Amino acid sequence: MREQYRSTPLHESDLAATPMEQFAHWFAEAAAAALHEPNAMVVSSVSADGRPSSRIVLLKHFDDQGFVFFTNYDSRKGREIDANASVCLLFPWHPLARQVIVTGEASRVGRAETAAYFRTRPHGSQLGAWASEQSAVIASREELAGRYEELAARYPEGEQVPVPPHWGGFRVAPDMVEFWQGSENRLHDRLRYARDETAAGGWRLERLSP
Repeated sequence: MREQYRSTPLHESDLAATPMEQFAHWFAEAAAAALHEPNAMVVSSVSADGRPSSRIVLLKHFDDQGFVFFTNYDSRKGREIDANASVCLLFPWHPLARQVIVTGEASRVGRAETAAYFRTRPHGSQLGAWASEQSAVIASREELAGRYEELAARYPEGEQVPVPPHWGGFRVAPDMVEFWQGSENRLHDRLRYARDETAAGGWRLERLSP
């Protein structure tokens, strides 16, 4: 199974001065192309003994400070990130023959920021954050559904659900962002921003061999 990519070549002069500006351009193009959940990203973390794990999470915000997602802090990824802040993000925009790879350090966002986002979630998702002990072993689907029903009775639609203390956001501050674009004959374009305080704007742009 192989596809011949036929994209316009990507040149250094095509890119913005900073990776976050460039990400904003490509993200807008992915959204305009009506990709399914363009904010879906693979988040990879590493355990204390060096074992990697990956999962798909939704990006909820990005700015000059980094990329933000929310999760249960007691989940596998939450515990791994607390123990080892090094994280990799991957945005797989296959229909555009593009991907963005981010490596950086993750840190918890403030509780005020977490609460502000939690209030925007659908009522059912707020209840789900309480019902699920994410990554923990459970006996059955019925057990999970039972917890949810108990919470739904305690906090009916229209009543404010408190923010779980074990739930919140992580912000990944990038130190490397690679923009990959597929090209004909596997001569793909790979342009990488690397953090460099001696460079203009604090970033060094370099091309990688495909």
